Amino acid sequence: MKGTKIFVVILILLILIAAGLLLLKTFRNNLVQEANTDVANEELEEEPIVVQEPKTLSGDSRPIAVMIDNNINAMPQAGLIEADIIYEIIVEGGESRLMLILQDKDLDKIGPIRSARHYFLDYALENDAIYVHYGWSPQAQADITSLGVDNINGIYESSTSFWRVDDKYAPHNAVTSTENILEIADRKGYRVDREKDNVLNYVVDEVELDDGEVANTVTIPYSSGNVVEYEYDEDLKEYVRYSRGEKQVDWDTGETVTTKNIIIEKARNSTLDDGSGKGRQTLDNLEELDGYYITNGKAIEITCDKTSRSGQTVYKDLEGNAIDVNDGKTFIQICPLDAEITFGE
Repeated sequence: MKGTKIFVVILILLILIAAGLLLLKTFRNNLVQEANTDVANEELEEEPIVVQEPKTLSGDSRPIAVMIDNNINAMPQAGLIEADIIYEIIVEGGESRLMLILQDKDLDKIGPIRSARHYFLDYALENDAIYVHYGWSPQAQADITSLGVDNINGIYESSTSFWRVDDKYAPHNAVTSTENILEIADRKGYRVDREKDNVLNYVVDEVELDDGEVANTVTIPYSSGNVVEYEYDEDLKEYVRYSRGEKQVDWDTGETVTTKNIIIEKARNSTLDDGSGKGRQTLDNLEELDGYYITNGKAIEITCDKTSRSGQTVYKDLEGNAIDVNDGKTFIQICPLDAEITFGE
């Protein structure tokens, strides 16, 4: 009888111990679950979803627009690699000039810089840019004054701000830097914050022109002796640029000039009667122009509508929708109306 009591006592003790261990395990599990929940909540708070924004021409700083010589004796040039947008337009003698749009760049050398032409002002204005040049045509000088264009003419600046290099000859050797440009702009009291949105609607998600024409090669003749070509590099997903049959590279580094986007606009040009006899051109660009948007090996037809000299060009597909443009460098080729543009595989 005594043994039975001892057995019952031991059994009760074992039951109590087991119950205690079960309660302890449950309590510990609850603590772990609460801790894991707190960690998860902390991770959600520390890592919010970030919406990616396009990098091209982002920020509030005012761009600068720089006139660049595109004569064979001026090549290679400095600044094409870093530019966000590059305009190429016909000038006298079948030549073309380039205008770089740069924002928040720190370049020790840009050039060779050449003189202003009046119709380039339209594209400096639509980008809200400070216009940089080295000399000017009579029409450009008059329009800069009448339109109130914030401009920097290197001819009237010091030889330390704009200088001539020895490895090219005049007039194809004038250069400057972004630091010098910004110092002069500050001295002149020019506004430094941009007041216009981007001309182009850049997007982060890759634009694929699935219904477009194959455009692995692009040929744009400005004149018989001045032909621009692009070849698509599928690995880079960019176009390599050629001018007059030569691959374009950076003046100092030799880096190949490439572009993500190409926009072509076809505009009528004619000889300007300015009394100089130099054959300077004028451009009929304040109207709806036909053109193409080219990216990732494909091309689509678009319209390019600019209604005033300071107004921004609106680029639309043939259904009337504003086009999205891939984030990256864009060459805008404003070429003669009769230019026989070709695409190839």
